[in-house]
Amino acid sequence: MTNQEVARLLRNVAAAYSIKDEKKHIFQIIAYQKAADAIYNLPHELKDVLRERTQEKIPGVGPSILSHLEELFAKGRVKHFEEIMKGIPPSVFPLLKVTTLGPKKAYKLTSHLKLNNPDTIVDDLIIAAQKNKIAGIPTFGEKSQADILRALEEYKLGKIKANRMPLPYAFELARKTEEYLRKSKFAEQVFPLGSLRRMMATVGDIDFAVATKQPKEIINHFINYPGTERVIEKGEASSSILVSGGRQVDLMVQDPDSFGSLLQHFTGSKYHNVALREFALKKGMSLSEYGVKVRIGKKQELKKFKTEKDFYQFLGLDWIIPEMRENKGEIELAIKHNLPKIVELKDIRGDLHIHSSYPIEPSHDLGKDTMQQMLGKSRSLGYDYIAFSEHNPGITNHSKNQIYSILAKRSEYIEQLKESNKGIRIINLLEVDILPSGELAMDDKSLDYVEAAIVSVHSVFSTPRQKMTKRVLRGLSNPKAKILAHPSGRLINQREEYELDWDEIFDFALKHNKAIEINAWPTRLDLTDTLVDQARKMGVKFVIDTDSHASYQMDNMFYGVSVARRGWCTKKDILNTLPYEQFYKWLTG
Repeated sequence: MTNQEVARLLRNVAAAYSIKDEKKHIFQIIAYQKAADAIYNLPHELKDVLRERTQEKIPGVGPSILSHLEELFAKGRVKHFEEIMKGIPPSVFPLLKVTTLGPKKAYKLTSHLKLNNPDTIVDDLIIAAQKNKIAGIPTFGEKSQADILRALEEYKLGKIKANRMPLPYAFELARKTEEYLRKSKFAEQVFPLGSLRRMMATVGDIDFAVATKQPKEIINHFINYPGTERVIEKGEASSSILVSGGRQVDLMVQDPDSFGSLLQHFTGSKYHNVALREFALKKGMSLSEYGVKVRIGKKQELKKFKTEKDFYQFLGLDWIIPEMRENKGEIELAIKHNLPKIVELKDIRGDLHIHSSYPIEPSHDLGKDTMQQMLGKSRSLGYDYIAFSEHNPGITNHSKNQIYSILAKRSEYIEQLKESNKGIRIINLLEVDILPSGELAMDDKSLDYVEAAIVSVHSVFSTPRQKMTKRVLRGLSNPKAKILAHPSGRLINQREEYELDWDEIFDFALKHNKAIEINAWPTRLDLTDTLVDQARKMGVKFVIDTDSHASYQMDNMFYGVSVARRGWCTKKDILNTLPYEQFYKWLTG
């Protein structure tokens, strides 16, 4: 089984617990969902991790679930999972991918209509809705039937819950929605919620919260958003719409006096909120989206909070930035007032991975804008330095002498640019392919024409883990190779990561003074935040780059910084927060 298949199985177990008794099994539900997330994002195949007995390195997977997974790979089935899912029609689980259908609603539909075939359940339900059979089920009705029929038809067109967006795409959609919401004079505060506010690499539905004293006015304004394809639900305190592209946007409104509690509660994550709830219970308090209930004598009083900071402060904690709310020790540090100062966008002094339109006849795509245009963008961003790092000239269509000539002319051009440019320091880099053999695509004479090299894998991604690790380490061992770019090779929703022994990669980088890139390209966001956290704890240094091929793409630095923030990086962990002299000394040292 692949990691994705294992994660799906664990989510099905969580759904089964929810169907049987959500309140009773809340901690099991959270544990299985957390394990599913951890395994879905695992950089190695789970079967390999279990075989190599390195399971202690799977954060988020407890010993009980781990033992079940060992049984799964040993026997092909898990007795405990079968017991939990006993009595639940197998047709329930495919419906969990359909928008608006949760475990309980899916179970109720399949049970009442006696639809048990998972392969035909979507078509079977469509027929049932068309024959008006869903409306007669208790708590459903004609409107619910119509909504379910529409969701099922959209599912068949590929609009599914699991089809998560890369963060930058979700952020852009949310930005437009937020701008629209802020146009209402009744909106006092507007915030995104959930995985978007925590800046996760992928986002499902877009969720918003608005502080207002006129909830009806805000909801009416929301459902008239220009991009609305249809209104999924309209209530007194919440509403949902489907926008262009088949994405769902949800809205919650609350009085400004208790808005801080709502914001904290629905920013999540579940794991952070459960841990915070347990902490509050020990102090005799209970938490909700409305505030904190405190026992005073024989009565309970609800304390309301306008801001999140007031909410956390009342519990005796420092405010925790949304990106850190994953229950990885942030609560304990907030209690001790010892949270690290996490890197911010304003700390970045330069972008090092930029492809201009200089005619280098590269092995891969050329940039769209000139070096002068990208320098102009750098000035607007307030950078101290910038590096041009076009792909190396193609080695299959150039002789060595031709490559030397191309690089010599480029080097001369950059030197002239350095002399004429005022204000921003320019660095001459090159992005060089690591060939399947581990050799770099450029020889040492070629590399003499650049100040340092960014090295990366662009081919033969299916190489076995051990061989790929040796390949990368050999390429990175060249003295001119200082940065490993887009280290895992992933493209979100397009290509899985190639397999590497990350402990070995990080150990090598630490011992040989190499940097690992956090690549801000929208579909890369590579290295992942989980691996950033792992490498940071080992003492590895990073650079955050945009991999821009046009000047406007340099704005994507924001997303690279968000990955670093989720990995708990401070300024000292990021080399391109250094002043030019210090950074250049590292680069050429």
